[in-house]
Amino acid sequence: MSPNYKVPPFDAELGATLGALGDLIGPTLTPDMIKGMRETLVAPPIEDLLAGRPVTHFERTIPGPVGAPDLIVSIFRRVDHVPGGPGIYNIHGGGMVMGDRFLGADSLVDWVESLDAVAVSVEYRLAPEHPDPAPVEDCYAGLEWMAANAEELGVDPQRIVVAGASAGGGLAAGVALLSRDRGGPSLAGQLLIYPMLDDRNETVSSHQFDGIGVWDRTSNDTGWNALLGERRGTNQVSIYAAPARAADLSNLPPAFIDVASAEVFRDEDIAYASTIWMSGGEAELHVWPGGFHGFDIFFPQAALSILAREARTRWLRRALGA
Repeated sequence: MSPNYKVPPFDAELGATLGALGDLIGPTLTPDMIKGMRETLVAPPIEDLLAGRPVTHFERTIPGPVGAPDLIVSIFRRVDHVPGGPGIYNIHGGGMVMGDRFLGADSLVDWVESLDAVAVSVEYRLAPEHPDPAPVEDCYAGLEWMAANAEELGVDPQRIVVAGASAGGGLAAGVALLSRDRGGPSLAGQLLIYPMLDDRNETVSSHQFDGIGVWDRTSNDTGWNALLGERRGTNQVSIYAAPARAADLSNLPPAFIDVASAEVFRDEDIAYASTIWMSGGEAELHVWPGGFHGFDIFFPQAALSILAREARTRWLRRALGA
């Protein structure tokens, strides 16, 4: 931690849980830990999550980017789904180096059930084995497939939101930029949950959280180095890999951006919302006081987590007209 910065406090309820969480994952990820964390950070079986709920799940193999392998997507739909409804294209988190399409699926299934949305969650290739641009191009290919097959999926192609948390939020922002610049699918919104946006890692908040919390400064270095290699921090990094580098955020779909006050991504996410407004765009920004990175995933029953999840669902309902 830099001696020049004090650290804002954790929420009392959430802070009390950090010790137990540290025993599970710790604040810091180094390159030698990636393999072990991939084995640790595994979502519960999807069958357990769906048990007793009126939501179906099936998989499809779809074309990947040109010259790349096919992709697997998971599709979630209510059993009584009314065709022509909203769609949510989901990109999972995991620091660009871990996780799978079921990470964070509890929120996704909640949205499917409450909004009668069809959700598609993509299994993209991970760094460092597959560095940039593989992850964002995989995610964009999945969005193109969803839009092209909207009728078959029971989705209105004009009512698709791209969503993601952490690295998935960064990739969702990159996909929105790619879709704008390539004339791709029209998006009704972008839901960016504490997104990972800036490879430079030089904000105040990126210095404040070093060795504390969840996903600290060193972890951020690990993820970005895996994704970008020697290009990191240079002018060879594209805005699609690190959306915080984009100076022009005009002509993008409305954004929901949230972040916690006690995490590395706080300042870059606030800056991203400010750049959207500066570019004449629409963004709703929430900074959850005392939250740490991923607080709502690790402790969904905490009061702050409930508030954060409710805010996202309210925004989705408005953005999708659900």
